[in-house]
Amino acid sequence: MSCILGRQHVCCTKIQNLTVKAGNETILKDLNLHLHCGELTAIVGRNGAGKTTFIKALLDVIPHSGTIIFESDNPQLSKKSSSHFRKTLTLKKPRFGYVPQSLSVDQGNPVSVEDLVLSCTSKKPVWLPHSKKDKEMVFDILSSTHAQGLMSRRVCDLSGGELQRIMLALAVNPLPDILLLDEPVSGVDRVGLKSFYEMVSDIRHNYDITILLISHDLDLVAKHADRVVFINNTKASVGKVEEIYSQKDFIEVFGKINF
Repeated sequence: MSCILGRQHVCCTKIQNLTVKAGNETILKDLNLHLHCGELTAIVGRNGAGKTTFIKALLDVIPHSGTIIFESDNPQLSKKSSSHFRKTLTLKKPRFGYVPQSLSVDQGNPVSVEDLVLSCTSKKPVWLPHSKKDKEMVFDILSSTHAQGLMSRRVCDLSGGELQRIMLALAVNPLPDILLLDEPVSGVDRVGLKSFYEMVSDIRHNYDITILLISHDLDLVAKHADRVVFINNTKASVGKVEEIYSQKDFIEVFGKINF
């Protein structure tokens, strides 16, 4: 689909010569990358290599040089054109979805999952009684990650994996152009981690959106990612899993990864 719910959305993100500096220190230098909808691109690298810096530059929340262009198919023009020539439009502000590393919740906090979802999706104060319509909306949002059974649970009582399912549900409702996953399963056990990646993989296959994942789980990256961006010493290598994982620099950082 070239439109999501009747609106144009990003089909390709073109990143050219992206450079980020902090004072006299260069964090990223001349990064070139095309991100395509329907693909999961993983960003890997040692701690402090610049993975999160790249995300912040993509979001335009830190100073950077280079060019970032968000392109959208124009379905009306494409229908009139040859299948070999697709018309595109440039979008200024794509819709981002974001899942952070973790969500800090105080033990004993009475906020329920239902309260949390409503606080993120409704202007109505959560301490007011929830209507049937409110509950149905929350149920529908949580159903996208099979988390509807957690509605009445307190957020502070959830496991790491359960909490990340909630955060993923919020990140894809409404459906974004680009879904950013910033080490989203840090501290999650292997069962929860596997389940999370399977849900992300389902989203990749079922919706025509770009997914960008920062992760240290190299075996699962190998299983689920379409492409890998390896950031090392301000530079980035881009390619298929087998290409990146067999590079000398990658092996020096992470060792030999079986996939």
